Amino acid sequence: MTSLIIAGIVILFVVTLLIKGFYPQAALFIGGLALLGATAAFDFGEVLSADKSTNFAAFDVFKAFCNGFSSRIAGLGLTLMAIGGFSRYMEYVGASGALFSVFERPLSKIKSPYVLLAAAFISSQCLVVFIPSHAGLALLLMVMLYPILIRSGVSPLSALGVIGCCQFMDVGPGAGSSILAAQIAGMDVSEYFVYYQMPLWLGMVVIMTFVVVFVQRCWDRYEGWTEKTGAAQAQAARRSTGKESDCAPRIYAVLPVIPLILIICFSKVAGSSIRMDVLTAMVISTCTAILFELIRHRNLRTVLASFQNFFDGMGKILVGVVSLIVCGEFFASGIIKSGALATLIAAADSAGFGLGSMVFFAGLLMIVMAFIMGSGNAAFFSFAPLTPDIAAALGVPVISLIFPMQIFVSYGRAASPITGAIIAVAGMAGYSPFQVAKRTCIPMGIAAVLTYIYCYIVF
Repeated sequence: MTSLIIAGIVILFVVTLLIKGFYPQAALFIGGLALLGATAAFDFGEVLSADKSTNFAAFDVFKAFCNGFSSRIAGLGLTLMAIGGFSRYMEYVGASGALFSVFERPLSKIKSPYVLLAAAFISSQCLVVFIPSHAGLALLLMVMLYPILIRSGVSPLSALGVIGCCQFMDVGPGAGSSILAAQIAGMDVSEYFVYYQMPLWLGMVVIMTFVVVFVQRCWDRYEGWTEKTGAAQAQAARRSTGKESDCAPRIYAVLPVIPLILIICFSKVAGSSIRMDVLTAMVISTCTAILFELIRHRNLRTVLASFQNFFDGMGKILVGVVSLIVCGEFFASGIIKSGALATLIAAADSAGFGLGSMVFFAGLLMIVMAFIMGSGNAAFFSFAPLTPDIAAALGVPVISLIFPMQIFVSYGRAASPITGAIIAVAGMAGYSPFQVAKRTCIPMGIAAVLTYIYCYIVF
């Protein structure tokens, strides 16, 4: 209970700092430092495992941050940096403008920017099965879709709100949480997807299309964004696009789409034995763009010098995005290591709830923990191994408990301002993650209520 009290105080302190506009990386770092320091001081648990420990608890707290930084740089961080570099290079060579010029005529027939937003949301949901990464999909959409939406008069925050909700549900056989949920439920992941995830997902996509777009429209009106403002933005963007298009051949429109083509074609869903991750796709696509530039300019020195833009884009993402993700995960590790999450889970297990009450409590717990941690997997992977025992105690099938938990956790992640995807897209567009999160949290709250009703009826 002591760990839970300390964690609550620290979380409240960090949230207060964030609300007051303090530098978020520093606020999250201090929060993680306090929680891990308390873990070491009060012996709540191990800060680091024996094989990674410095053999001095105080030093272990700082080494935990260093370990997290190095692992993130080598994993998701490098992927995000590569996407940022690719995006910057696409802007430099004029490929983003060329892509919009291809779609300009058909898009001009769509008079309402919110109809375009709805189409964008539905399109993003079609990609979820192929790209089971919230951050990866969001950043791909930032490269391909965001410039088109902006040049069509959609407000930047509305576009970011839709992209932030791109993977509001973790579905598909490739999602890590889906694989774990299927394993715990004792079924094949494809069976789990077809018979349990798909019926809910298809219905939710239809409903959430209207919900997400409606919420963005309400926020636009509240913040003073009008159709006149959007028209002025579109006109200015079109003038800029015209200048880019004069320089970039129309064939350059294919360059921003190459990563998506590679990822989809070389995936299990497409039946390919070749695997293609987002990072590799970005590097291949950038090299392809360099080849295009060589053919276009026929000046090796100039083209190779332009490659600097790729690394400039990577550096920007490192400073603004990856650093925030690392500090957010450091804070989340403090919550886990302190034992606060385990205390909550144990309390729920011993409370004697029925299925409906247990689903509600566990779902709320997953949403809150995913929101605080900025990671759906961290919360779900901590809770999921306990569900068979809880289900046995309740006398219900494991699937009736694990399924809603796996779905609920993705809602909390999509609503969190420290989620990797939200941080990344906000940083690329030059906005605060909190500005984007307020555009996603209301739709995710509605989605959670609808999911609970669905599970109550089905199970």
